[in-house]
Amino acid sequence: MYEDKTLTCQDCGASFTFSADDQQYHAEKGYANEPRRCPNCRQARRAERGDGGGYGGGRREMHPAVCANCGKDTEVPFAPRGDRPVYCSDCFSKQPSSGRRSY
Repeated sequence: MYEDKTLTCQDCGASFTFSADDQQYHAEKGYANEPRRCPNCRQARRAERGDGGGYGGGRREMHPAVCANCGKDTEVPFAPRGDRPVYCSDCFSKQPSSGRRSY
């Protein structure tokens, strides 16, 4: 079903292989985009961010906020802009899941 593809890294311009196994893994995880960086540039980018990539690595910067539902002081991993409600973790977990992005 899948065949190896040769892609070009957006950072260094090197060619790299997007293997059939990797394509199947991406499809199973629901990823829509092909990788844009070669393995070396992906690893270097993760090192620059100071984590292992994704949310499992280093400490995220947290921002103070007030829950729009219960009024409790909380911290969130993004800077609230004021144009959308912000919830504490308890109230967020009670929100309907429709409309939320899944990664």
